[in-house]
Amino acid sequence: MKSIVILISGRGSNMQALLEATLPVKIAAVISNNPDAAGLEIAKKHNIETFVIDHREYPDRATFDLLLADQIDSYQPSLIVLAGFMRVLGDVFVNKYKDKLINIHPSLLPAFPGLGTHKKALKEGVKIHGCTVHFVTSEVDHGPIIIQASVPVLPDDTNETLAARVLLQEHRIFPEAVHLFVEDRLKISGSSVKVCNEIPDNSVLYSSESHE
Repeated sequence: MKSIVILISGRGSNMQALLEATLPVKIAAVISNNPDAAGLEIAKKHNIETFVIDHREYPDRATFDLLLADQIDSYQPSLIVLAGFMRVLGDVFVNKYKDKLINIHPSLLPAFPGLGTHKKALKEGVKIHGCTVHFVTSEVDHGPIIIQASVPVLPDDTNETLAARVLLQEHRIFPEAVHLFVEDRLKISGSSVKVCNEIPDNSVLYSSESHE
């Protein structure tokens, strides 16, 4: 069975969605850069090993990344999952785990990278918003898109109501993306990802490729 390591910084709601999805994968550990992350307690309740590497204790990003990589490598995971991990990872780290590092972002990338995505969506007046699971590259909030889900932006939406609706979709597609990875059903071709042997779902957006 393949294994994954999950990185978090906060409450860990996307991590919890993975824990509750009964995926065909071993969750080897949950690592956080924040010793006060609420998600650590959730992981412990699921009897998952946790580890903290507080980025504030290190002089620079490179040192932190190196220690993080050493800890991850001790578990020898097939996949590293960024589930609300609020640290930008350096090029050396990202390249080390090329095609083995995925992130979830609360917008329909490439629209609205970075923070404050719901506020940006409301300001720009878009009619559709959503979330994206993608492979991580050295360019922040870019990289080949695995799966997306969309929600309508309603006339009376606030940051909070829109965020809540998007979060429900995050909890839906993140486990699906991990499932596809561990079953070797993702094929990266340049800047895009093909999903092999998948039945399209109108509320989940991805590329589909059937094999004979």
